[in-house]
Amino acid sequence: MSGPDTRSLHCLVTGATGYIGGRLVPELLDAGYRVRCMARSPDKLRDHPWARHAEAVRGDVTDPDSVGCALRGIDVAYYLVHALRAGDDFEETDRKAAQVFAERARVAGVRRIVYLGGLTPADVPESGLSPHLRSRAEVGEIFLRSAVPATVLRAAVIIGSGSASFEMLRYLTERLPVMVTPSWVSTRIQPIGVRDVLRYLVGSARMPDEVNRAFDLGGPDIMTYEQMMQRYAVVARLPHRFILRVPMLTPRLSGLWIGLITPVPPSLARPLVESLRHEVICGEHEIARYVPDPPGAPIGFDQALTLALQRVRDAQVATRWSSASLPGAPSDPLPSDPDWAGGSLYVDRRALAVDASPNALWQVIEGIGGDNGWYSFPLAWVVRGWLDRLVGGTGLRRGRRDAARLRVGDSLDFWRVEEIEPGRLLRLRAEMRLPGLAWLEMNCDQDEQGRARYRQRALFHPHGLLGHVYWWSVSPFHAVVFGGMARNIAQAAVQADAAHDGHGTNPG
Repeated sequence: MSGPDTRSLHCLVTGATGYIGGRLVPELLDAGYRVRCMARSPDKLRDHPWARHAEAVRGDVTDPDSVGCALRGIDVAYYLVHALRAGDDFEETDRKAAQVFAERARVAGVRRIVYLGGLTPADVPESGLSPHLRSRAEVGEIFLRSAVPATVLRAAVIIGSGSASFEMLRYLTERLPVMVTPSWVSTRIQPIGVRDVLRYLVGSARMPDEVNRAFDLGGPDIMTYEQMMQRYAVVARLPHRFILRVPMLTPRLSGLWIGLITPVPPSLARPLVESLRHEVICGEHEIARYVPDPPGAPIGFDQALTLALQRVRDAQVATRWSSASLPGAPSDPLPSDPDWAGGSLYVDRRALAVDASPNALWQVIEGIGGDNGWYSFPLAWVVRGWLDRLVGGTGLRRGRRDAARLRVGDSLDFWRVEEIEPGRLLRLRAEMRLPGLAWLEMNCDQDEQGRARYRQRALFHPHGLLGHVYWWSVSPFHAVVFGGMARNIAQAAVQADAAHDGHGTNPG
């Protein structure tokens, strides 16, 4: 059997800003491979610990030219993108993108495509699959029929810190000691730990050239979703959960219900639920012929949960389901002044001198959001978050990846970090549902006496008449929301400085 020369293997990772892609890159680097990342916004990769060891290029899988450039000189191409949340036509978008990628890979002389899809039930016809699973299966078939040898990995529920499946399971179990649940909680599933998924992805790069097939991925445990929730309660040391099944809850209602209870929005929860309606169990484990399992692998469900929970508790979550930007989220550059070519721009400015060190002020700024809140009228933020979820937005409950540190591209409740200059600037771009584009900018510097100065800007570029109406309807509350935020951030910095000085003082 022939295979690629791993000593000089050059890999392309699409979807590097996403949950799996962001974790795969360092694994490939550790394996000694050269890595190129293709992303629509490469700047979002710059703060990852591995960023200086990998090449980043701009590209979109629907754009043949950018895909062709990204694939130039590549041996193994990882396809880790999908248009799941891009609207009702996501199946067509996925189909065209896969066709473009396969054809450009052929032209570029790529030796292998590796695709991570979903595990589909063996006894269900294609017409009976959910649109999500049907699209994943179709993309896999496109690659297997292409001129480039392909490895199609099919996994069901992936358990790892920050995965959508894990967070859905975690929040449902922790928040609801008594649950009224749909009938799909009795469906059997074969979950797999994310570390095993990554091991199989890395190992697939070394497959012989003649291998062109799909492989089922699963852990050693087969269980129902109800059993998964009860096992989570045991591992997390929670009391036994009482579960009542209600068969009339449709996938759409289930998605809305999950969206209310967990940080996972209905637009993502619904396809996850639809995938759980059918029994998804591995029909084979032939991946082990090419990627041998080390002792103790694949890891069991309880161990995968334990590892994920430990990562959460230690604030060491590398990527989250929300790592990837929302389809349709604004991507225009920040206007530099009110006379920019884009038209009207509304700005709310606040500035304060802060009787604290710049370092203390910056720590408060970088720690904003998530469990720390927004240093403003809490009810206003809660209401805005709920309103956003009611119209299909993300709401506030995406939280933070890390309790103390931010990096470009991080989701932060219903914002995303667009720019961060440690110690000086944090700029957030709104991903809530708005009739326009919005940014929130926080600056930290110091005066001649060494005291901190805090500057804050909220910017809004309205889209149409509705955007102007929106701004003027909420502007009366800006003194409370934005003014209160500036004052409370300053006060928190003063208190942090005092606490630090007090801690460092020896009273004896």
